[in-house]
Amino acid sequence: MQAIEQDNTLCGDRGDKMKAISAKRTAALNIGAVLTVADNSGAKMARITGVKRGKSTKGRQNAAGIADHVKVSIRKGLPEMKGQVLDAVIIRQKKEWRRLTGERISFEDNAVAIIKDEKGDPKGTQIKGPIAREVTERWPGIAKIAGVVV
Repeated sequence: MQAIEQDNTLCGDRGDKMKAISAKRTAALNIGAVLTVADNSGAKMARITGVKRGKSTKGRQNAAGIADHVKVSIRKGLPEMKGQVLDAVIIRQKKEWRRLTGERISFEDNAVAIIKDEKGDPKGTQIKGPIAREVTERWPGIAKIAGVVV
C-alpha cells in the first residue's frame, strides 16, 4: 500500500516542468527564425531549430515566445561556434504580448541568450540590451547577468 502511494507521487509530481510566467504570452517565433544573440558568448546570430518542452498538435509546428527554452543553431560568430547546436532562452521578441496588468510589451528585435545547461546557467557573463521581466521570473540565472529588466 505504501509503495503504491510513492509511485503515484513520483508520476504525478514531475520536477522538469517550467515555471509559469505572469503574462498572456504570444508564441511569435517559428522554427527557422533568425535571432540576435544578446550575450557575450561569442555567437552573433542564431536560428531556432526546436522548442524544448513545447506543446503542439498534429500538423502544426511549434512556435516559441518570450522566456521559452529553445534549441538554436549558431549562424554567425566565432569560427569554433559556427554550426553548433546549443540551448538558449528567448529574452526579447518583436511581437507584442499582454501582461496581466493590461500593458502591452514589445521590443525592437528578437534576441536569445545562450545557456550552458538545463538549469539555465548562462554561457556569457553579460547581456547587451534589456530583457523582459517574464524571463527573470522563469530563468533567475539569466536575470543575474542582465543589465536592464523591462
